[in-house]
Amino acid sequence: MITIGQLARYIGVSTKTIRVYHDKGLFSEPGRDASGYRRYDAKDAIDLIKIRTLAEAGVPLCRIKDLRSATDQEFQQALREIDNNLTTRIRELRATQGRLREQLAAGRLAPLPAEVGAHLQQLARWGFTPRWVDLQRDLWILVFAAHPDRAINLFHDQAETLADLALRQIFLDYDRAHDLKADDPRIDNLARRIAKAIQDRYGPDEPPELDAASAIPALIQDTVNASSPAWQRVDTLIRAHLGA
Repeated sequence: MITIGQLARYIGVSTKTIRVYHDKGLFSEPGRDASGYRRYDAKDAIDLIKIRTLAEAGVPLCRIKDLRSATDQEFQQALREIDNNLTTRIRELRATQGRLREQLAAGRLAPLPAEVGAHLQQLARWGFTPRWVDLQRDLWILVFAAHPDRAINLFHDQAETLADLALRQIFLDYDRAHDLKADDPRIDNLARRIAKAIQDRYGPDEPPELDAASAIPALIQDTVNASSPAWQRVDTLIRAHLGA
């Protein structure tokens, strides 16, 4: 029997994440010892690994709850379906990105607004990696092409965020976390800082977003997550902290 802290270290999640899973009914709370501490066994560790695996694959917490009663065969089938869906969505995004680049090179698509181009140059001066700048350019091309009516508001929101020195440092730390291992303890701290920054900036309101029916945000997040296991884990932890 082990404590919640030992379980968290063993599985590679935070104790807060485990408590979130308890609160949402994904992970049954174990009994407590005479001192009032939760005590977990091997089965709890296996269950938590399943939950973490699904969460890191981008599966919504509500669906994970439904899969908790799945057999091993059903669980493996669900993982295959999730992997196939993710692969398809990434392929679609890359195909769209390729078409946009071809159109841009041929002059059939208006370039990004001048203020976006200036912002991308500023990112490099602030110390963001070329990888990050290229990623931002490609994603903004996609957003402006797919949602030209809403893209500028989203861009202004990000530009205002990065104008704040403390928030910019969080983005810089996220950029540099790209090459960390997914179980690096710095990942948990980074996710907590990002979640708190989102809550402090927007409060109970929703951050600016595209049309709710748009597949672009999910495609973008899938592409970002697929480029780095560390970024994928940050995304999973942020969703857990925000109760997504």
